[in-house]
Amino acid sequence: MKAVHFDGTSLGFNPEFPDPTDGTIVRVDLAGICGTDIEIASGYMGYKGVLGHEFVGTVVKSESAALVGQRVVGEINVACERCHTCAAGLTRHCPHRSVLGILNRNGAFAEYLSLPERNLHVIPDSVSNHQAVFVEPLAAAFEILEQVPLRPEWRVAVLGDGRLGQLISMVLDRYSKVKCFGRHQDKLDRLENLGVSASMCIESADIGRFDVVVDATGSSSGLIDATKLARPRGTIILKSTTASGSNHNLTQTIINEFTLVGSRCGPFAPAIDALSSGIISVEDMVDCTYSLDRYGEAFERAKSGALKVLFAP
Repeated sequence: MKAVHFDGTSLGFNPEFPDPTDGTIVRVDLAGICGTDIEIASGYMGYKGVLGHEFVGTVVKSESAALVGQRVVGEINVACERCHTCAAGLTRHCPHRSVLGILNRNGAFAEYLSLPERNLHVIPDSVSNHQAVFVEPLAAAFEILEQVPLRPEWRVAVLGDGRLGQLISMVLDRYSKVKCFGRHQDKLDRLENLGVSASMCIESADIGRFDVVVDATGSSSGLIDATKLARPRGTIILKSTTASGSNHNLTQTIINEFTLVGSRCGPFAPAIDALSSGIISVEDMVDCTYSLDRYGEAFERAKSGALKVLFAP
């Protein structure tokens, strides 16, 4: 099969990469490039293999005959289901897990991928492929609600106007008063048109005003700005994963008694429901679509600031 492979140093296109053979086999219809993929190509996680974890595809082989032919998306963490962590219901944190396109499991930038049936979610007809490819990152946005019950009167700041920052802003604005801080006027204008407050810069009036601050910048400097915006005893939610080894001075975190919350993967059901009902709109976030052999152009476009770049294997 065709695949985009990372050898630990550089990306490459392989037209004869081995087909997956275990688990349920999915033909990839669309796959999205996200910030984590870009960071992995810069050395994050020390991963080698086929990248990509945001996808929608069609099941072509499964022990369940009813699943064959169904359009699906997939949860990316494959747990052992035998250890004490799994027994506690924390399968996404299984110490023996593999992670699609990130850790010990080839990903979605290929014609086919494999996942256990338990990881797959059937997509309703009301959700298009271009919507469905956003389920995984949208689930990551909904994870914040699982970790921090928001109050309507709270002020929430989202740092970052990129792919994930847009989704987080749209989701959280349904529960609290959100203001997104970014660096791209066109992206901030998109949020403003959806009714979300947005700003190109942090004003003096913003300092120490927010009950919750979400860092979705994808930059090691995001935490610094987050500590400026959060009120004393406020909550800072960290969504950024970066390849840099920056060391942060946590003095202000201690002085202001901030609560730091790490946050990554989330629940698929509310994400699918939000797309199916039209509560969350994502179609205009797709910038362009490439074939796998044009991986270089695709990654450069994604790094240039495009909201969502897709592969159509």
